[in-house]
Amino acid sequence: MKEKLSLPLARRIALAAQGFAEPRPSGPIDRRHLNRVIGRLGLLQIDSVSAVVRAHYMPLFSRLGPYAMTLLDDAASGKKRRLFEYWAHEASFLPLETWPLMRWRMERAAANDSSEIYGGLARWADRNKSLIEAIYAEVASRGPIAASHIEGAKGKGGWWGWSDEKHAFEWLFWAGRITTQSRRGFERLYDLPERVIPGGIFNAPAPRPEDAHRELLRHSARALGIATYGDLRDYFRLSPGDMKGRLEELVEEGEILPVTVEGWKQPAYLHTGARMPRKVHARALLAPFDPLVFERSRAERLFGFRYRIEIYTPAEKRQYGYYVLPFLLGDTVVARADVKADRPAGILRVLATYAEPGAPTDTASELLEEFKLMQSWLGLERMEVVPAGDLGPTLAKLALAEPDRS
Repeated sequence: MKEKLSLPLARRIALAAQGFAEPRPSGPIDRRHLNRVIGRLGLLQIDSVSAVVRAHYMPLFSRLGPYAMTLLDDAASGKKRRLFEYWAHEASFLPLETWPLMRWRMERAAANDSSEIYGGLARWADRNKSLIEAIYAEVASRGPIAASHIEGAKGKGGWWGWSDEKHAFEWLFWAGRITTQSRRGFERLYDLPERVIPGGIFNAPAPRPEDAHRELLRHSARALGIATYGDLRDYFRLSPGDMKGRLEELVEEGEILPVTVEGWKQPAYLHTGARMPRKVHARALLAPFDPLVFERSRAERLFGFRYRIEIYTPAEKRQYGYYVLPFLLGDTVVARADVKADRPAGILRVLATYAEPGAPTDTASELLEEFKLMQSWLGLERMEVVPAGDLGPTLAKLALAEPDRS
């Protein structure tokens, strides 16, 4: 018989797997802390929106507190590189040792398999092989270079505005023939992977696709703690075909256990090494693309938290705001806030805040403390709280009662 777990226990298991069941470090944050978080999560999703801070910086702040963002920058470039960039759960930073596990995806992309590359890009590549090889030769001779260094590569913006040169860069990146050497601002600087990835990793034999899929599932199971089939598949965006037989193998080997979770319609799988804390005392603002919540149906199953990002929703139709951060307190998500870092003015602007049903009475005061921590981390001089949303008036009143430190 499958073991049945309560929903609160499932939440705590998930939070512990994601690093929220232990206190933030009390001293300076260094590479050891960063490596531990990245090793636990397995990836950091990259996103270009900088309304607060680019999304890949936030998961470290959520788990570690204020840290020097140059730690992550250095880990993603330079002589002591710890990460490389590729398509995993969307565009992501991944530990270097994951490179061989992604070779099957690169090979499929190189073959224009539309299951691993945008169909439009695959069709374009079939028609433009000579240009692709010309761009590859440019990177080989001039790298690291940005796509914008090649005439015409800037295009008109967006997928449909990409120039042919930009298409070629993107196809080569998908195919693993070029990779990100570093970034200038948010723009990728491309080079050949053999000049970026350490030789011992780059030259390691690629595992068979089925072995890579099994290993990626292991990573997903550890990172999630407890998960459904869909959760496990989504973490590295594996297809149903890639999953066929792999989950059953991990069950047979005793690495994951089939369980049921109170209130979940789908079967669940528990990683055998998952911690089961009796209590979790977390407090964190989360990026929209944090691994704890980037699979929206999972966030709803775990926390009863229905979350949709509204960046592309017209302003007058938004329910909560442009860039809304979930707020984790204890072992559940208790609020959300529309936030903007106004860097020219040196202000952290809290534009609206909303409490979730059943939020504890100290939600506003705890949220204010987390905002103060964020303000300090981002190097902003002050905070302004707009009394919008059902939690906004209380938060604004508390903020006004704070001594002025500017």
